[in-house]
Amino acid sequence: MAEGFAKKYAPKEMKIYSAGIKAHGLNPFAVQVMKEAGIDISDQTSKTVDTIPQSEINMVITVCGHAHETCPVFPGNVRRLHWDIEDPVKAKGSEEEMLDVFRKIRDILQRKIENFFQNYN
Repeated sequence: MAEGFAKKYAPKEMKIYSAGIKAHGLNPFAVQVMKEAGIDISDQTSKTVDTIPQSEINMVITVCGHAHETCPVFPGNVRRLHWDIEDPVKAKGSEEEMLDVFRKIRDILQRKIENFFQNYN
């Protein structure tokens, strides 16, 4: 979800990479709630950090505690930010309850990412 919003709000010349410590696959709840927000992420793929061009990275934003604790160090002068956001995958409940959690996290991510890029320099 964060990748979808970053691609929407980032300056067009900025390259956006999204990766995790492990590839878990694209979550169908994430695809659904992002579609509700007008962003199609169905062509995104779940990637690991070692698959992105690390020499091109100048900023890393982690969005959950586990990623923050286990994210590797990137070469060069890399700015790091951490947003402690609940991982919606860990939620339990009915399909509708799960969707509500994903919507809540989607909305948090959208506000944070939109605000970040409005103030980016």
